[in-house]
Amino acid sequence: MAFFDSLKRGLERSREALNEVFYFGGDVDEDFWEELEDTLVMADMGAEISMQVTDDLRDEAARKNLTTAPQLRRALAERLERVFVEPATDIFSDTPSCVLFVGINGAGKTTTVGKIASAEAAAGKRVVIGSADTFRAAAIEQLDVWGQRAGVPVVKRDRGSDPASVCYDVLDQADRTTSDLVLIDTAGRLHTSPELMRELAKVVNVTRKRAAACQAGPMPVHVVLVIDAATGQNGLNQALEFNEALGLDGIILTKLDGTAKGGIALAVAARLKLPIYRIGVGEQVDDLQAFDAHDFARALVGE
Repeated sequence: MAFFDSLKRGLERSREALNEVFYFGGDVDEDFWEELEDTLVMADMGAEISMQVTDDLRDEAARKNLTTAPQLRRALAERLERVFVEPATDIFSDTPSCVLFVGINGAGKTTTVGKIASAEAAAGKRVVIGSADTFRAAAIEQLDVWGQRAGVPVVKRDRGSDPASVCYDVLDQADRTTSDLVLIDTAGRLHTSPELMRELAKVVNVTRKRAAACQAGPMPVHVVLVIDAATGQNGLNQALEFNEALGLDGIILTKLDGTAKGGIALAVAARLKLPIYRIGVGEQVDDLQAFDAHDFARALVGE
């Protein structure tokens, strides 16, 4: 319940805007539907999904004679929940698994790697971290701190080294020690830079080849995009570009701390049909949890 409360606080801006829409008297008229659609767009869902959700809700309200705010809230929450894609598996707890974290600078990749390493190590997984962000000394130091806290080894090379070589090294170690979970932090990339994206594609390819040759059998490799929830609709552009270059397996949404509107989660899920594996609402390890579509929709709508 504590995490749900934090999630509600993180989505407060959008929920308060929706509260104003649902504070109506009398008939559910055309103005209500227009205001609802505009509010969903302003919550960073984007025009296409906002229009579709509003139209679907309008049809449902007519069929089922939904006329009160509680009825419409519940129906909206249920409709938003259906936008999300259910992951076939939890790539962090269903092991063996290798996860590459990608995204732009400042999205929270390094911290996310550390939190997941801590949580899974505490759950009994044999975890190893790869520090493939070889451009930022601070990223390597940060992962060292997380590794020490969690009792998890961190594989790294000197600053400026080839990041693909770090990925090869960490999978070598995971293979030797029969580790369950490999978490690899990569350098932040601008999704608008073709050269950087090609370099990242090389990192992914090297990782996949080495993971396929593990002695205990091929280790699945998953590429996960970390998005800062406060980036709004730009997060969708990031997801589209990274997905085109790398073939993403899913999303992690970070920094949902009250400054973000949260609708980007729906925009990405609707457009790319990708699951959201984790969602972050604060700085502590427990503030990063498995994404629950039902809870997210309830927290957003206030149902």
